[in-house]
Amino acid sequence: MDPYSKLKKVKETTENMAKTIASLENDILDTLKENTELKVENQLLHEKLDKLTASQATPETKTQSGLESLKKIYDSGYHICNMYYGSHRDPSADCMFCLDILDNFGEKKGIKKDGR
Repeated sequence: MDPYSKLKKVKETTENMAKTIASLENDILDTLKENTELKVENQLLHEKLDKLTASQATPETKTQSGLESLKKIYDSGYHICNMYYGSHRDPSADCMFCLDILDNFGEKKGIKKDGR
């Protein structure tokens, strides 16, 4: 086999590998998004179960629990904002949309930031 044919074969193999890597990357991103959605759904189901089994739960407790859930998801490296929800975020950089949700979550439910 001449050098040009070898080079052409290497190029084809490299292009196929690049396509495979891109496909795997998309699959991983889809899996991460689905995983985040399932974590949120699981948390919501746990909260509903707690609500059904608890004798009395105050609205403030429920709101604080929801806020804590959102903080856990955000701290684990995922977006909670509606623009990028479920996508992986760089843990070294904050998202202003996500932080806005965390800052205003309690206020919308009638709870002040200091927990009173």
